[in-house]
Amino acid sequence: MQVKYSTNLNEIPGLTEFEKAALKQVTDKFVFRLNDYYLQLIDWSDLNDPIRRLVIPNSDELREYGRWDASDEDTNYVVKGCQHKYKTTALLLVSEVCGAYCRFCFRKRLFRADVQEAIPDVQDGIDYIARTPEINNVLLTGGDPFILTTRKLRNIIAALRSIEHVKIIRIGSKLPVFNPMRIYEDQELLDLIRTYSTEEKRIYVMAHVNHPREITAEARACFKALYEAGAIVVNQSPVLRGINDDPAVLGELLDKLSWAGVTPYYFFVNRPVAGNNGFVLTLEEVYRIVEEAKSRTSGLGKRVKLCMSHTSGKIEILAIEDGKAYLKYHQSRDRDYGKLMILDCPKEATWFDELPGNEKYWHKPVKKTTDIVSVNELPDMPQKKNVNLNESALS
Repeated sequence: MQVKYSTNLNEIPGLTEFEKAALKQVTDKFVFRLNDYYLQLIDWSDLNDPIRRLVIPNSDELREYGRWDASDEDTNYVVKGCQHKYKTTALLLVSEVCGAYCRFCFRKRLFRADVQEAIPDVQDGIDYIARTPEINNVLLTGGDPFILTTRKLRNIIAALRSIEHVKIIRIGSKLPVFNPMRIYEDQELLDLIRTYSTEEKRIYVMAHVNHPREITAEARACFKALYEAGAIVVNQSPVLRGINDDPAVLGELLDKLSWAGVTPYYFFVNRPVAGNNGFVLTLEEVYRIVEEAKSRTSGLGKRVKLCMSHTSGKIEILAIEDGKAYLKYHQSRDRDYGKLMILDCPKEATWFDELPGNEKYWHKPVKKTTDIVSVNELPDMPQKKNVNLNESALS
């Protein structure tokens, strides 16, 4: 099934003419793209429909809030297109295009005309990984790697599989629920996974399922095809105001993922990224919602960890009780894994930096290279030229 993509709000039948005109300011600043498969999941009779909030622009995005690069990823680059923040893990930004432009995306900066973090030729990154034996797993990200043609994806994965110390390849993608047919109808792609996901060196698909209504019959067919090809599918999602901030909804998501054989991996605190104000919850709210959601599901659903992807590392929220936040470094830039932190947690705190005394536990990193430009202080710029995804993926 060939889905049709649209980058023009005027082509979205569920919006009124007033809404289309009012939201033009938002789409002038932040990219919009939607397809007809995902469009049918929206309940247009509900102005607060969570699927609508996931992908349809909202005027809240224009409120002053956050930074373009809230986790300072510009300090993680070792060569263009390749980040190495944690000892055993490298990131290759292989695509600057997504099928879905989720309104809360923490990498929306990639879609600015003046940002070149994801690059078409990732050979420098592959060479860096090859000469760095401590790296045993590589995350292909962007953008969305499944937007690439299968041929290009095969070339990247084959090159990584030729490196003996790379044991795991991960693919971060929204497409299993945004355009599942791209995956389960492409036999060449499934054969690629079947070839390179072996008993000792697996391919993991890091799905981005944010709401249980995204788990349709088509999405389940996609999960099934990936499993039968030898991939392992896990899920990660931020907890977002107005989308999945109801414990019953989040509990249902944990159940449906587990039933479909998808491991609940991470819940994230929404990063303080430009345009994301409308999705923000306090740390205490997020913790309570997740704990109640976990109480509604089996031990399989309870495997999920609640973390903040902070500049200094992935910070796991163990508990928030009596005005205190109990935290530890699940991953650490400084390799101080498991470090326990007990900090005061004001009711209004939404991020690690807002906890009094946090600065005792980390220091601001510096950029590893001089040719990656930080976008946090730059003015608004035109978006990249929209890419037509109706005919084929990127070559």
